[in-house]
Amino acid sequence: MPSNKSVSTAPITQFVNCRILRDHKLQREDLWVREGRILDPEKLFFDEEGYADQRVDCEGLIIAPGFIDVQINGGYGIDFSQATSNVRGGVALVAKKILEHGVTSFLPTLVTSPPNIYHKVLTEVKVHSGGVEGAGVLGCHLEGPFISLEKKGAHPEQYLRSFESGGMSDLIETYGTLDNVAMVTLAPELPNSEKVVRELAQRGITVSLGHSVANLSQAEEAVQHGASFITHLFNAMLPFHHRDPGIVGLLTSDQVPQDRTVFYGMIADGIHTNSAALRIAHRAHPTGLVLVTDAITAMGLPPGRHTLGQQVIEIQGLHAYVAGTNTLCGSIATMDMCVRHFKQASGCSVEEALEAASLHPAQLLGISHCKGTLDYGADADLVLLDDALNVRATYIAGQEVWRK
Repeated sequence: MPSNKSVSTAPITQFVNCRILRDHKLQREDLWVREGRILDPEKLFFDEEGYADQRVDCEGLIIAPGFIDVQINGGYGIDFSQATSNVRGGVALVAKKILEHGVTSFLPTLVTSPPNIYHKVLTEVKVHSGGVEGAGVLGCHLEGPFISLEKKGAHPEQYLRSFESGGMSDLIETYGTLDNVAMVTLAPELPNSEKVVRELAQRGITVSLGHSVANLSQAEEAVQHGASFITHLFNAMLPFHHRDPGIVGLLTSDQVPQDRTVFYGMIADGIHTNSAALRIAHRAHPTGLVLVTDAITAMGLPPGRHTLGQQVIEIQGLHAYVAGTNTLCGSIATMDMCVRHFKQASGCSVEEALEAASLHPAQLLGISHCKGTLDYGADADLVLLDDALNVRATYIAGQEVWRK
């Protein structure tokens, strides 16, 4: 209850009987929340003489920061790369459904598409906070079309583009707008890419390297110009070679500026990346690993044929292929599944597994002052998990939005 010295009359919630992830460790302490943010209890007791209005008994569960998915193409029958009559409704449906997997914020991701798709979809998908209606949208991730033909993966060849007009004009012509865009994946070996990387980084848009045949020095130059992420490491790039490790070499490069971290996305679904490769990446650069689902329309749907952008895809068990081929085209994994698989396959700690889905993506996007941590003042986006890392409840801004 706020006291007469209180700076706010808003109710205070105290989460008790829990282990909270703070300073890279699970700690047995209570978590205090007011007005959607995490409170410093010392200030509350001593400066305000306040106490809790409501207590939530967590029954020994873990409280971690809400998960952030920076690469998700859709799910539950929705494909973000389709310009339907109800783009917002599709995003809202996925936003609602991923709450049960602990995701509190995400980047709806568009694969290579014709310009008219971007022009339609990007004006409809707005950055907004999450709540009971679903996870928050931090902006879009545009994966393509400025990527390598050789490493296009499941991206349709006829819509690939290069920076033929010299850079940003190609981008604007293709996308229509960069409002509400949080990340762009491109191939750094494309001529004129360096101007684009620099300009995007200056605008605060995360530049990711992927679907690329870049060698290590091309990748290092892109990082020096402002790139900070690698899209689904090992997938759709040159394989590691000891004389030229390619983009993968960024994990241990000495050419990355001192004050910078290169982060890398990892699809830990047990299909896209062999467990040994996952362990090599994690041991080489543990603080850069960001778990992504790369989930497609078919996440949450039965086996069979579905769409991804302009392609038909086929689900067989846990595998998603471009129909009629053996090309993988995204996963049907959920974020909590990736967290569990990553922990089991890498042998990492519970804390590391949880931070790869929360702290690291927040640091990558430059929002770790408010997301991805349980520090005082941060947004109270929370996921409650049992010891096997199954999600039991999800909170956004201190409000329960899903419970098992």
